[in-house]
Amino acid sequence: MTTSVERRRFLKSIAAAGLILPGMSIYQHALADVPGLDLGTAQKFDFNDLINRAKAMAQVAYEPPVAPNPEIVGKIDYDTHGKLHYKRDHSPFSDGSGTYPATFFHLGMYFAKPVHMYLLENDTAREVIYKPDYFDMPKDSIARQLPANSGFAGFRLHENQARDDWKTQDWAAFLGASYFRAIGDEGQYGLSARGIAVNTATSIPEEFPDFRQFFIKPAKNPEDPVTVYALLDGPSITGAYKFLLYRGKGVTMDVEKHLFVRKDIERLGIAPLTSMFWYSEQNKSFRFDWRPEVHDSDGLELWTGGGERIWRQLNNPETIRASAFGDRTPRGFGLMQRDRDVKNYLDGVRYHRRPSLWVEPQGDWENGAVQLIEIPTDDEIHDNIAAFWVPDGPAKAGNSYQFKYRLYWQAHNPFPVKELATATATRMGRGGEPGTNRPQDEIKFSVEFEGDVLGTLAYGEFPEIVVSTSRGEITRTKIEPIMDTRIWRAAFDLKVTGDDPVDLRMYLKRNDAPLSETWMFQHLPALSNQQQV
Repeated sequence: MTTSVERRRFLKSIAAAGLILPGMSIYQHALADVPGLDLGTAQKFDFNDLINRAKAMAQVAYEPPVAPNPEIVGKIDYDTHGKLHYKRDHSPFSDGSGTYPATFFHLGMYFAKPVHMYLLENDTAREVIYKPDYFDMPKDSIARQLPANSGFAGFRLHENQARDDWKTQDWAAFLGASYFRAIGDEGQYGLSARGIAVNTATSIPEEFPDFRQFFIKPAKNPEDPVTVYALLDGPSITGAYKFLLYRGKGVTMDVEKHLFVRKDIERLGIAPLTSMFWYSEQNKSFRFDWRPEVHDSDGLELWTGGGERIWRQLNNPETIRASAFGDRTPRGFGLMQRDRDVKNYLDGVRYHRRPSLWVEPQGDWENGAVQLIEIPTDDEIHDNIAAFWVPDGPAKAGNSYQFKYRLYWQAHNPFPVKELATATATRMGRGGEPGTNRPQDEIKFSVEFEGDVLGTLAYGEFPEIVVSTSRGEITRTKIEPIMDTRIWRAAFDLKVTGDDPVDLRMYLKRNDAPLSETWMFQHLPALSNQQQV
């Protein structure tokens, strides 16, 4: 067997730079052959060596990956790519060597950069050499013209092979740049995570570093994790990653990353989440679509280092907006899909089953901010929401970072607080009172809260609303239970002029104790004024 073209090129460039590292020599013994797969020569693998490789790469010029035959790959369009199906008979670990078989994605127009896949066993790695024979493809498919070992676009993990449907059901996928996804406990894909975010919504173009190599170690038992190591490379940053993927209630991932900055970065996003929000109940009147709501996530949830729980309703703004929530040692944050009522979507793509994604930091993340990026969209096909942690201080060339965190892909927050009510809907309308002359410069906000703690209120007892605004005036505050439901409605009017954004903040309390999480919202008068014209 031969080593990959990419590996030979990498070793040659590292040697030329005088950066040969220990443990990079070819290992003599081989893994057991996988039926139907062409595997490269076995080589020693160690995560520390991968970290050292990433560090060495950051000290030399970036060489972007290129398609093995750009003219051919560029013609594998959406329809052509959809006809390329990896044969399950060639699935690594389907022979009983692991619980969760893996399959690979083919290169194509939208996933043109080759990624090289290695199988791990007993601290040795062997590359899976690409062959067209691994895929069911039409006899006249242009993909058959690609050369040997062109690489793959990504991989996915299938359900326990003890299940009759494992060949058609998968639960995690890594595909495109540093993107990856997993299903939640309701069996549906939705939002994505990324290995890193570089210069998202800044004065310079955003970068999308690539996972260049994956090393996959199978789970021996259903409760064991699938271990995945990854090498990241981009114009401004390199990195070595370790993922432990657990298939339990939804999917849980432990992530360890070692990052090395090659060039100065304006905004470095750690544990980035990417989602879609087109409209929900609060801005539906401004949109034109037959469905009540369309979104993969409807809010950003925060659990601060000081213990405050915050819900920030998402927006579809008129221009790119960046919001920062400064913190120290955050306990968690996530893009959540709270609305689980199918009647609020009425769509066959199962938005009501899309997972939420919660980030639980491990260790001391020190000072920084959770930053939320909201980008305008007029359709559901665009991911327009991003959230990530940005550490304090500039990300300068030569800097290195190490972070550990856990990702929870499931329907709800893994750390609920029963003592606090949660905001479940945000609605907007005309200010003033029904039957009166409505003021033209006031907007009414109605926020619905639910939770068992509200059921502990005595008959005739009402929570107190605590609401504030960054500008303008708050009037007509009111709170009341909605008859025949367990919902309490907290409403207020905002009187404001001008087009600048308004940051609103509200929570419920009983005596001196919070009764709810903190609801936050950024009102955009410019967007409202445009839609009312």
